[in-house]
Amino acid sequence: MFDKLEETRMRYEEILQELSDGAVMNDPDRYQQLMREQSELEPIVAEYERYKEAKQGIEDSLEILDSETDEELREMAKEELAECKQQVEELEESLKILLLPKDPNDLKNVIVEIRGGAGGDEAALFAADLYRMYSKYADKNGWKIEPMNSNDNGLGGFKEVVFMINGRGAYSKLKYESGVHRVQRIPVTESGGRIHTSTATVAIMPEADDVEVEVDLNDCRFDVFRASGNGGQCVNTTDSAVRLTHIPTGIVISCQDEKSQLKNKDKALKVLRARLYELECAKAHDAEAEARRSQIGTGDRSEKIRTYNYPQGRVTDHRIKLTLHRLEQIMDGDLDELLNSVIAADQAARLSHLSEA
Repeated sequence: MFDKLEETRMRYEEILQELSDGAVMNDPDRYQQLMREQSELEPIVAEYERYKEAKQGIEDSLEILDSETDEELREMAKEELAECKQQVEELEESLKILLLPKDPNDLKNVIVEIRGGAGGDEAALFAADLYRMYSKYADKNGWKIEPMNSNDNGLGGFKEVVFMINGRGAYSKLKYESGVHRVQRIPVTESGGRIHTSTATVAIMPEADDVEVEVDLNDCRFDVFRASGNGGQCVNTTDSAVRLTHIPTGIVISCQDEKSQLKNKDKALKVLRARLYELECAKAHDAEAEARRSQIGTGDRSEKIRTYNYPQGRVTDHRIKLTLHRLEQIMDGDLDELLNSVIAADQAARLSHLSEA
């Protein structure tokens, strides 16, 4: 680990040296690449420097204890020694996490697909609740929401809603949200006051760049149709909505949120690239059986990951067996405690897997 940390520190200093050289400013792509690499290495180097300071503190304290006879100074050295030893233990764990292999998609924007599952209209209403929850979470993080397509049920719910979240690190936070979300509550349509269980599926996909997924337009069929739903003037008077069919895979994508047919076509292609990229990632994921066992959940949209129980005001994440009794705040976009707990559990599992390897 420490050889890797030294290599990281040296690479960081090389980057700083190159950035300080005015020549790199003449190459914008190189400059952006170096800035990105610097931002990735900086927290590791800063933590490593704190670790070395704590180790030096241990050596200094031990030296004082070996040479000093003044009891007051010895007591201070003992306190300093205990404090530095604790810091070293904590920093070693922190450094192990920082050195875990990075997900290359972590800094990307995400495309989110939410669909009502079992439960009819109540499932569609729950899908709308999840859409609002993620929208509010994005807003709290300063991320931008870009609607792509929606199919409402006429009661304020969504049979399907697709949108993009633009923001640095969005995928790193939300990638564990893929799966089946279950709700237990009394539906507004229920006259008998009985609690129903309904579901909605969530798929989180990193936005794929053109260079990562090349789409042959000859493999795509575009059909245009008249948009439906509440979209203001013109939405029902022009054939602006686009349905894209990817012939090799059979993937079908509809986009109708924009008044421009061209913009809807562009959004449909973005969703297609993301889905094709997700398929490629899934193949690689399946090929790494050992790595898969070390992760928190498979990320498969058929896996039940969470239950939202309204009568008891609780949310349970089944993957890490965590229950929080603050459902109202969570549905209002306060997801940090929940997401950070899942991330921490995943990091612990990956560390355990590495130590066993």
